[in-house]
Amino acid sequence: MGVPLRQTVTVARYLMTQRLRGREKFPLIVELEPLYACNLACAGCGKIQHPVATLRKRMPVEQAVAAVEECGAPMVSIAGGEPLVHPEIHKIADELVRRRKFVYLCTNALLLERKLSLFTPSPYFAFAIHIDGLRERHDESVCQEGVFDKAVEAIKAAKHAGFRVTTNTTFFTHDTPDNVRAVLDFLNDELEVDHMMISPGYAYEKAPDQEHFLPVEQTRRLFREAFRGGGRKRWRLNHSPLFLDFLEGKVDYDCTAWGIPSYSIFGWQRPCYLMSDGYVSTYKELIETTDWDSYGRGRDERCDNCMAHCGYEPTAVAATGASLRESLRAFASALN
Repeated sequence: MGVPLRQTVTVARYLMTQRLRGREKFPLIVELEPLYACNLACAGCGKIQHPVATLRKRMPVEQAVAAVEECGAPMVSIAGGEPLVHPEIHKIADELVRRRKFVYLCTNALLLERKLSLFTPSPYFAFAIHIDGLRERHDESVCQEGVFDKAVEAIKAAKHAGFRVTTNTTFFTHDTPDNVRAVLDFLNDELEVDHMMISPGYAYEKAPDQEHFLPVEQTRRLFREAFRGGGRKRWRLNHSPLFLDFLEGKVDYDCTAWGIPSYSIFGWQRPCYLMSDGYVSTYKELIETTDWDSYGRGRDERCDNCMAHCGYEPTAVAATGASLRESLRAFASALN
């Protein structure tokens, strides 16, 4: 099973509208970062390396909502930092849901059970909980024991309360095809989460661990072997079929980082939430003043090993919408 049907239909309608308007660059998902503070210090993330004064900042509700409305994207991924540290994160989520945006609140789940009552279940809202492997692997990734068990209990509590629950799993060089299958089987069959997102790790410049980010060919081998035997058709993966083809190396794409723009406490970040080449105050300025042709594999060495969803999922979605065959394939995936 692929992307939820309601979301698939909404995005398809949105893509058609953009084409009719003749827009070449438009947002698919906003990566909203209302703070950088976090209650974990994961080896593969460099966000908490910011100065203390930056880590204390919290984006006001009105500012967050205005940024999303300005660009008009149908989906919002609320990240950070750890969003549940933000004292008004539930208000940001509520306002976006009220505007019928599909909201994914990304969290390590350490605070989720305590804050669950602040949120309201909705088909437009989901918790996206980080699960980077089974118990030992996940706790190693987040550099703290016991986090996996707390996340699992939080998933159960959120599902019991009627929330949509998705997961987000990042893979690195020490992961194997068996690791990939094991964690996806666990999430799919035992925890029965609604959908799962997967991604190869990106080499954040400030991340403590710089040795385990996957290069392109190793990424392709990992997912090709993990998906062998048709497993990806059984798992409830929240990705377009073409993006999964991309991870396997069956197709290749150019990066379209403008499709998942990042808005943080500093403003619109160019070119994406993985790289910080400056900030601007409006989405229009981001689109019109960023030299998009200078980014991507073969153009910027920082992009050479990137296969992250923020650059390539929107390319795959656009390719899906431009092909009747692939559109039918995506709808069939959503219905299964």
